[in-house]
Amino acid sequence: MGEEEGGHVDVGLFETKEARFRGVYKVFASTIFGAICLIWMYRVGNIPTVKSGKWAWISVMVSELCFGLYWIITQSVRWRILQQTPFKHTLSQRYDEENLPAVDIFVCTADPILEPPCMTINTVLSAMAYNYPANKLSVYLSDDGGSELTFYALLKASIFSKHWLPFCRRFNVEPMSPEAFFAAPHSSNNSTEYGQAWLFIKKLYEDMKNEIESAVARGRVPDNVRNQHKGFSEWNPKTTKQDHQPIVKIIIDGRDTNAVDEDRFQLPRVVYMAREKRPNYPHHFKAGAVNALIRVSSEISNAPFILNLDCDMYPNTANTIQEILCFFLDETKGHDIAYVQFPQSYNNITKNDHYANSYLVSSKFELAGICGYGAALFCGTGCFHRRESLSGAYLIDYKAKWDIKPKINDNRTINELNEASKALATCTYEEGTQWGKEKGLVYGIPVEDIATGLVISCRGWKSIYYNPERKAFVGIAPTTLDVACLQHMRWSEGMFQVFFSKYCPFIYGHGKIHFGVQMGYCNYLLWAPMSLPTLCYVFVSPICLLRGIPLFPQVISCV
Repeated sequence: MGEEEGGHVDVGLFETKEARFRGVYKVFASTIFGAICLIWMYRVGNIPTVKSGKWAWISVMVSELCFGLYWIITQSVRWRILQQTPFKHTLSQRYDEENLPAVDIFVCTADPILEPPCMTINTVLSAMAYNYPANKLSVYLSDDGGSELTFYALLKASIFSKHWLPFCRRFNVEPMSPEAFFAAPHSSNNSTEYGQAWLFIKKLYEDMKNEIESAVARGRVPDNVRNQHKGFSEWNPKTTKQDHQPIVKIIIDGRDTNAVDEDRFQLPRVVYMAREKRPNYPHHFKAGAVNALIRVSSEISNAPFILNLDCDMYPNTANTIQEILCFFLDETKGHDIAYVQFPQSYNNITKNDHYANSYLVSSKFELAGICGYGAALFCGTGCFHRRESLSGAYLIDYKAKWDIKPKINDNRTINELNEASKALATCTYEEGTQWGKEKGLVYGIPVEDIATGLVISCRGWKSIYYNPERKAFVGIAPTTLDVACLQHMRWSEGMFQVFFSKYCPFIYGHGKIHFGVQMGYCNYLLWAPMSLPTLCYVFVSPICLLRGIPLFPQVISCV
């Protein structure tokens, strides 16, 4: 904080505080480190000479050495835990609606079977219902499966939004996802107006949901709907998930003054995009989809800030955008912030959390601990980016451009915008360019989000981890053992590949980011190899116990 003319205190838009009792924890950690050193000394100084027990002793000693080294790495994310507090009321005092920056929201889906269209449109409707000026809000749905069923669902959702958005606005509805809202206990609002509106909007939602699910069950869109909307001409019998042309359709035009809801309020822009896919061209999975979204959105709306969401991670609070802008628009600390990452939260956690999906330690301590060094892990969803940080810009060359006006005065027709955007979503557009290298999400890494966050940090940008009291985004966690194991295997394997790639934090980040950040990344990148010493301990210890081979000091009674 500083002082303005006349002695008035210049209050920032957010504050950063270190978590309480950090000093006590540091003393505690020091005692643990001392104990680890004593264990290492005991193992080295008491290696048995008997051949039968020597190799068991050495294997346990190596395991304990790995445990100790990994514990030291984890201390980097526990040493300085920061908590961020935005002042959205101060933001509203300084910026009226006309001066707020535009925001582009990306929602990604890939398969209408594995990711049902009804789930996807709930995320889209939640994003549309943000308490933010509609002319500054654009929602892009990337359908990597290129499915007409997803396009059909988005069309139905755009019609339903004309009733859902006014309902959310009138009664301050949270969560803004219709499915989550109607699944929750009925509100204590007993007014006749609310009760009638609730019944009306619930019937509309159930009708829409039944129509979409019926189309998905049949595997095709109703003929009468196909004939009414020319957008379905993009699909033909030869269109498949892995082989289709680029499709870009502006469903709600943010420039159209007639695109209003039932209360005559303007609707946000809604765009459907399916990038081109051909069997002979690499598509780079989600990274390729997001990079295509970055280019297409720059052609249509070009908002300075971007929110990335998975189709199963719906917005849960109406004022999240204002909270995030407090970080980006702060006059003293906001210019060098590339992105703000939220924790991943879920609404289907079982009572005992059998598969450890709540990630309490990570969300409360570890991710906040990396933020203590001015960095945050990019987790792929629930993350607000400054557009320039995803476009290859380095902080040293950056000049704030957040006040760029959205493209509301573009004189091109919808068809002209659609065609111009299609050219940016072709298979060949990225050939000979820096996309996937210096621009956008990086290619060649299974966990492209982690690597991209590291690359952005190495360009000089800072990032923030923000964990509000009320969950900002809520998703669906694995509910069966096989799915949970598959997800953890994919994450751990992908992150371990990062450690042995050119993006290894200790190599790529050397001299560019704080050593604590490098260790913080490795806290997750080394998940996979830490399974080996764990398995060793699990098998060797009981075998030695059964065979009478001592591994630990003998307990002597003093009585």
